[in-house]
Amino acid sequence: MEAADQSVTSHRCGVRHSGPDGLSTPCRARRHAKSVGPSSSPRLRCCWWRVAGEALLWGIDTHNRTAHIGVALRPAFRGHGLGVDVLHTLCEYGFAVRGLQRLQIDTLTDNTPMLAAATRVGFTREGTLRRSSWVYGTYVDEAIFGLLADEWTPRR
Repeated sequence: MEAADQSVTSHRCGVRHSGPDGLSTPCRARRHAKSVGPSSSPRLRCCWWRVAGEALLWGIDTHNRTAHIGVALRPAFRGHGLGVDVLHTLCEYGFAVRGLQRLQIDTLTDNTPMLAAATRVGFTREGTLRRSSWVYGTYVDEAIFGLLADEWTPRR
């Protein structure tokens, strides 16, 4: 095997896929990496053909030029930096394409990965809505994050 082949085959994204038989198998990075090509993000190249979750701008207010961001990732795709990539993409779409002036994220205060991703992208924690969500039989707090168009720094 050539050295380049060895580095690709030794790469593992850590994502386990459920096969048709219901068994969980590790990602076959070699096949996927060759299919996508070298210009793709390393985090995404091995799993490009799987649905990772959903992401959207919702509650778009064209008068005030604001929107909310919603992100839901399947468990197998969490912890690989995909949330940060998705937030960057939605900010690009909201600010550069739609011309919005404010984006907002509402998330539960115990959603540590989203809190970290929002902060990493540049969102500011603006407050906490105490006991505002009913989750599994109890009220929990929500964190509110905001990002303004003039605070946003596009990725290079």
